Amino acid sequence: MTVVTQPALSDRTGSGESEGAWDRPDDIHVYLPEIWAVHARHFPEKDAIVCGEDRLSWRGFDQAMNRLANALHARGLGRGDKVAVLLGNEILTIPVMFGVVKARACLVPLSAMLTPDQLAHLITDSGATTLIVASGLIERIAPVRDRLDQIAPDRFVVLGGERPGWVAYEDFLGDAPATQPPVRYAPDDPFNIIYSSGTTGLPKGIVQTHRARQHWSFSNAIEMRFDQTSQALTTTALYSNGTWLMVLPVLFTGGTLHILPQFDPAAFIETVARERITHTFMVPTQYILTLASPALDQADLSSLKTMLSAGSPLRPDTKQAVLARMGPGLYELYGLTEGFATMLKPEFHATRLSSVGTPVLGFEVRIIDDEGRELPAGEAGEIAGYGAGMMAGYHGRPEATAAAIWRDERGRSFIRTGDIGRLDEAGFLYILDRKKDMIVSGGFNVFPTDVETVLGGHPDVLDVTVIGVPHEKWGEAALALVIPRDGARVTEADLKAWANDRLAKTQRLTAVEFRAEFPRNALGKVLKRELRAPYWAAEGRVI
Repeated sequence: MTVVTQPALSDRTGSGESEGAWDRPDDIHVYLPEIWAVHARHFPEKDAIVCGEDRLSWRGFDQAMNRLANALHARGLGRGDKVAVLLGNEILTIPVMFGVVKARACLVPLSAMLTPDQLAHLITDSGATTLIVASGLIERIAPVRDRLDQIAPDRFVVLGGERPGWVAYEDFLGDAPATQPPVRYAPDDPFNIIYSSGTTGLPKGIVQTHRARQHWSFSNAIEMRFDQTSQALTTTALYSNGTWLMVLPVLFTGGTLHILPQFDPAAFIETVARERITHTFMVPTQYILTLASPALDQADLSSLKTMLSAGSPLRPDTKQAVLARMGPGLYELYGLTEGFATMLKPEFHATRLSSVGTPVLGFEVRIIDDEGRELPAGEAGEIAGYGAGMMAGYHGRPEATAAAIWRDERGRSFIRTGDIGRLDEAGFLYILDRKKDMIVSGGFNVFPTDVETVLGGHPDVLDVTVIGVPHEKWGEAALALVIPRDGARVTEADLKAWANDRLAKTQRLTAVEFRAEFPRNALGKVLKRELRAPYWAAEGRVI
């Protein structure tokens, strides 16, 4: 007879079990750290992560996560404890990030695009008590380190080499074993706090649980048809929530994750061909640059089954070019880090090219007006989403969390997106614009995306964004900022005249200005607030 020894009560805390429940099976949930361990057990030599010449097997990936998890656990870190990481696109970034999760601690990935002051604000706001930084990014922290007094001196950890005043990562690990950490997870354990790279001011910390991240993994795996043979390529920063649209589904299914250290169209094309990539994610700007690359004419992209675009809407002309030159497997995702997404799948491009599709598995969508009333199909209003991948809330901001919620007739909590859209009769969603980006000209609502679509059809336009600027007669008018193609001969005045001939009277441009580039966030979304600011400064307003 086998005798089962009951673990101490502290080992069961938070597992969802009540004391005295040992006479029946666990209330079992599926957790990503446990799935990763199973992949490592059954396919130990298979590549889990590839970055350039570096490769990490599933056994190596799991052991690397386990060593960090056990090192954190030995220092008393567990559920609710925040570990911030500031890392680049390299092979060890993934096991470090998810080693934190394996310890049952809460991961706080940070953007290397932020200033030292901004990083200090987010580290302090999150309550992180441990900080792991890549050696090449130490200087982002050095000016503000003295302000991070919630982090003990021996919790400043450097990955890759040694730096004075920092604990080398290998020394931090010490003799921590590579065995599974002695923790049990619960569905409502915080998995991460993502400071979404928003388009206005400093971002809020978005708390996601193990339950939400598991939904993210399986729903996107099903929708984008991942399996154990998948080879997924990331082209954007690993700290970004959007990048995890590739990271989590491919690791969930036991495929292989490929990391592009830095995006370059030629490197992307070469990697797809060499590694027989099946799935990839790029933002619209990256698709535009790839389409403009001479290397595309001889590219072998035949292995690509799924090409995902997200971050901002693809212009219809760009969609058509991707389908014609890169392959039919184009998916477009609209979503927000707070937890809602829709997806347009390849089979619907022929009939609904300008739509962003229907809700991803497990989500629902509503369109509401300014008073919170649900609107029928065809009417424009704010998009609100509901589903299993929703955030637990904004970290430390209950008022902001409450303000983001709209409840339907059944009392369910939908997240207000701040975006304007409409649904057609079949429930396909069309994005009209960000609520804050909408231009009100002479009392008429002008949606910049409509104007951008027209301008994007000009052969000399590589990229375009439209903003509202002050106008003495109409109050506000549309200004087009254009990145012209190499060798373009069109003038600003000619392009304005060309566009205005094709726009409704209320949409007409007050001017066109050429730019070399646009300010963008980590996922390539244009920071329109920064572009608008100089035009409104004289009015004493920020829009």
